[in-house]
Amino acid sequence: MRPSPRLVAALAVLPVALAACGGGGSTGTPAAPPSIADATTDNRPVKAGGTLNIALNADPDALDPSSATTLVGREVFANMCEKLYDIDAASALVPQLAAALPEVSDDGKEVTIKLREGVKFNDGTPLDAEAVKKSLDRHRTWKKSARQADLAPVDKVTVVDPATIKLTLSQAFTPLTAQLADRAGMIMSPKALDEAGDNFGASPVCVGPFKFASRTSGSQIVLEKAPDYYDAAKVKLDKLVYKIIIDPNVRAANLKSGDVQVADQLATTTVKGVQADPNLKVVAGGGLGYYGVTINVGNANGATEKAGEVDTALGRSPQLREAFELSLDRELINKTVYNGLYEADCSPLPLDSPYRAQDLQCSKRDLAKAKQLVQASGVPTPIPVSLNTPNDATNIRLAQVIQQMAKEAGFNVSVKTGEFVSNLEQGKAGDFDAMLVGWSGRVDPDGNLTGMVTSRGANNYSGMSDPGIDDPVKQAAAESDTAKRAELYSSATKKIAELRGIVYLYHNKYYLGMHKNVAGVQYFKDGLPRFVTAGFTA
Repeated sequence: MRPSPRLVAALAVLPVALAACGGGGSTGTPAAPPSIADATTDNRPVKAGGTLNIALNADPDALDPSSATTLVGREVFANMCEKLYDIDAASALVPQLAAALPEVSDDGKEVTIKLREGVKFNDGTPLDAEAVKKSLDRHRTWKKSARQADLAPVDKVTVVDPATIKLTLSQAFTPLTAQLADRAGMIMSPKALDEAGDNFGASPVCVGPFKFASRTSGSQIVLEKAPDYYDAAKVKLDKLVYKIIIDPNVRAANLKSGDVQVADQLATTTVKGVQADPNLKVVAGGGLGYYGVTINVGNANGATEKAGEVDTALGRSPQLREAFELSLDRELINKTVYNGLYEADCSPLPLDSPYRAQDLQCSKRDLAKAKQLVQASGVPTPIPVSLNTPNDATNIRLAQVIQQMAKEAGFNVSVKTGEFVSNLEQGKAGDFDAMLVGWSGRVDPDGNLTGMVTSRGANNYSGMSDPGIDDPVKQAAAESDTAKRAELYSSATKKIAELRGIVYLYHNKYYLGMHKNVAGVQYFKDGLPRFVTAGFTA
């Protein structure tokens, strides 16, 4: 269906309206996506020394692996808090602080992990099985931990010997290694945990190529080369300085001026301009995650509490949520807001995932049907919808496009902007009608589902609670056969699509801008720039 002339006219004036808040870019059909470099192939030699300044698009939450929930926080962790496992350029799971992939019992309920030996935390404390147990137990049991769902099947962590731990599970859990390749597998200094307790995130100590030095809230985070790192010879840079630059145009401008040498998550409206600069390059990562409109359908008392009734028209009515989705044009959103550089979709699983429902068909914009559903609901129009959005120019632009599209179906969308972390806190608390929020994605599909859409999940901001989601997701996690897991995930995602607690819009790629004299950066599908081998060319 072609967009209505009124919608096209409304979208055409958005760049003018957005100019005051730092937006920009054409709303016409974009040129073909530019050719993007591959960071993983840049192995030019680099010299020792120097400070790398990196622009982050938001201020991370607390730098505590147990409680943190933001992608920007994971970007910082990637260079100071190593995990038991990691992913490589092919998204395969590989050992990091572990010495090998786990040994799993025949029934899947005992998992034995051998640890890398001779490793020290960045405060000089030795890493051993006791230290690993302390961190894993904190992830599992601390009341403020956001990792509890990640490790829910783990009943007990046992020290076998100084270099071996054993995890006893309540049921087989295929995603475990993938979970241990993210924050649930980050190991913290036991000395620092004892000293700081709940305030560990204010001065975190882990194993990593760089160690935490300082943080100025809303301004910058400084990491310094870690002398105790087990692979210190690979580390060339003296210091990393993460500068918080929310506005995407300012982020790109600072990259061009040389104030920063790397800029994360370039807005798609700035990618072409960065590529045109002869001193800069753009590399691509990400694609595992998703972005969309989360609608509060049951988060009455907090994401981890029992679902309750939500007193909004959209929250009460599945038919109105269907009408809202049918008012949106994913492809036009991708072209209008992102210059066609993202992947429009209606699933939490990536387009190339083997676990994705093969018969999935995303709805197209159908304004006539949307209006019929609105009229049949009996709710007086225009139907009010408050949409929370982060206060950067790109998200504001997306919110305004949604506002214009939904208006034609009878919705009065009011855009409420806020600081990124504050929006997440409101999401957790259930203090919203609808919100723009995404997930950076994980290599195992469980990582895109359990915490976000199952009952009482730490990031289940919508408050969806349905056995048609919970049961197949749980069963799939205990299943090792890919085809069987895919069937179960297909069942769950169809129920998610029916309930529409999340209206998925697209899978976002991440575009990293860099000066051409920066080499050795690793940038994979998880969208986390790794600087362990990075430096400046001679």
